[in-house]
Amino acid sequence: MEGVRPGGGPPAGGPGSGSGSGSGSFPSLFPPGLHGIYGECRRLYPDQPNPLQVTAILKYWLGGPDPLDYVSMYRNLGNPALNVPEHWHYVSFGLSDLYGDNRVHEFTGTDGPSGFGFELTFRLKRETGESAPPTWPAELMQGLARYVFQSENTFCSGDHVSWHSPLDNSESRIQHMLLTEDPQMQPVQTPFGVVTFLQIVGVCTEELHAAQQWNGQGILELLRTVPVAGGPWLITDMRRGETIFEIDPHLQQERVDKGIETDGSNLSGVSAKCAWDDLSRPPEDDEDSRSICIGTQPRRLSGKDTEQIRETLRRGLEINSKPVLPPINSQRQNGLNHDRAPSRKDSLESESSAAIIPHELIRTRQLESVHLKFNQESGALIPLCLRGRLLHGRHFTYKSITGDTAITFVSTGVEGAFATEEHPYAAHGPWLQILLTEEFVERMLEDLEDLNSPEEFKLPKEYSWPEKKLKVSILPDAVFDNPLH
Repeated sequence: MEGVRPGGGPPAGGPGSGSGSGSGSFPSLFPPGLHGIYGECRRLYPDQPNPLQVTAILKYWLGGPDPLDYVSMYRNLGNPALNVPEHWHYVSFGLSDLYGDNRVHEFTGTDGPSGFGFELTFRLKRETGESAPPTWPAELMQGLARYVFQSENTFCSGDHVSWHSPLDNSESRIQHMLLTEDPQMQPVQTPFGVVTFLQIVGVCTEELHAAQQWNGQGILELLRTVPVAGGPWLITDMRRGETIFEIDPHLQQERVDKGIETDGSNLSGVSAKCAWDDLSRPPEDDEDSRSICIGTQPRRLSGKDTEQIRETLRRGLEINSKPVLPPINSQRQNGLNHDRAPSRKDSLESESSAAIIPHELIRTRQLESVHLKFNQESGALIPLCLRGRLLHGRHFTYKSITGDTAITFVSTGVEGAFATEEHPYAAHGPWLQILLTEEFVERMLEDLEDLNSPEEFKLPKEYSWPEKKLKVSILPDAVFDNPLH
């Protein structure tokens, strides 16, 4: 449960309390982490010392469900000269270390990130006659914060979030999010580390797909050029009825398509509903088989395998570096890429990832023939994987959300892969690598063209390349949701 109340700080007082009494006890009443963030808010809004605030009634560190202690809501007059409309500006408190006493975040010093290293912001266009900010963005921010706390994965500018629902639970087309640096708020140095501010930007499904196929930063730059779609400060308008590509078709044809062709995609992997079968193994060879079959119990990834797949996903985000699949014993490097604040947990780690098979006993096997299985949503990303990643000398990983299965497509330009041109299909436990030559990728793109028109799709759908001993099936979700199917 959350409550809305006016106030620029905790109930005990805040920077805007204006009271000189009790100043000696100020530090204990107003924690330094909070003080640093409020100071930046006061810099922007000196005339709003006590904004409306959504507060978690039962704090997270007392067992409550909401990780954010507070979400402050300010009225921003915009900037007519820059064609920035009036809007509501939301700022979260709780992803960073507010207290410095280990009640939520481990204190790691002043030089690194405070807590997760960032707070969320959101800018919502103010409707005519609206006298108070809507509170639904606060719950949206709590939802993102719950994901961060539960997964211990951080966000960074350019990331996208597939939400698949109108952000305000209306009929709006704004159903997904991109993340970028807040245009006004500057990083804050607190006694517990540095805090940056990441702004949530609401986008349409078509814009999310473009960000996946190209990159988030490119789409954010396009949104900045279209005033009704965000403008320079990337303000979300939940009433926006057109995508930027409907407003200006040239953006898709000239900017996005050219960007994909030139840059490729920086999406190096997704969590997905997927599976694979080793067709070169006889079905009765249960003891040694590493095939991942619906209805059977797969062998689980060891911690080191999980670590390598995680690195596969993250290293692919470095667009300008030579793609490398790190060795199995690579040192752990947290964070979604090397420019991000450290993540405190592997994005692919799960409670079941503990090694139930000693890592040294799992040998890498060359396979003669494989069958790949995807649900429709995952299958629709195969052309992106081929065109946006492999044709640019990169790799792309599908990590199962229902088990420890992983499928990594690699190009001949990727170093460190255990799949080779001589043996293009190789497995290490339940992790499959598939090496595809450029010539074969071009052919697959032609054969898989109908994946770009999901509305005309009928399931199940099968594609086969007998001479390559490769089969791909697009199956209903129920196949993956029901292991006994």
